[in-house]
Amino acid sequence: MSASTGQPGLSRASLAVWAIVNAVCLLQAAGFATRPFAPQVNQALGLVIALLALPATWALVVFVRTGAGRLTLAGPIAFDLFVVLMIAVDYVPGVEWRDPLEPVVAAPYLCLFFGSIVLMGLPMFRLDRRLWRVTAVCAAVLVAAMLYAASKGTA
Repeated sequence: MSASTGQPGLSRASLAVWAIVNAVCLLQAAGFATRPFAPQVNQALGLVIALLALPATWALVVFVRTGAGRLTLAGPIAFDLFVVLMIAVDYVPGVEWRDPLEPVVAAPYLCLFFGSIVLMGLPMFRLDRRLWRVTAVCAAVLVAAMLYAASKGTA
């Protein structure tokens, strides 16, 4: 597989990040798709997404230990920061920032969420275009689900 770099740990870590970014896209797509009629599903899926910080952190440690480049490190870092913010905003105090929109929360939240998706998916473009195409499709599914939720007034 072209995701192999000669370092088995880095290859497994790269594939883990690839799996994480696709899982995040599909889980959040399901959350958006169910938000209009079952918002509690989105909350539960958010917790599953938060658990993905564990393998993301493992991959980050592997990347640091193997001297991976900054772009490779950026995705798991952004994702871990997003999960910390998500827990701090959505779960611990339960701050409502979506309606009415609170830009001071929305801007970093959305930048970290979408930034982590781009930054986790981008390295695969260089490593394995077939796997990257899967990520592109999963991201498109996420955007379509987000647009659906927005059309129902629940994005």
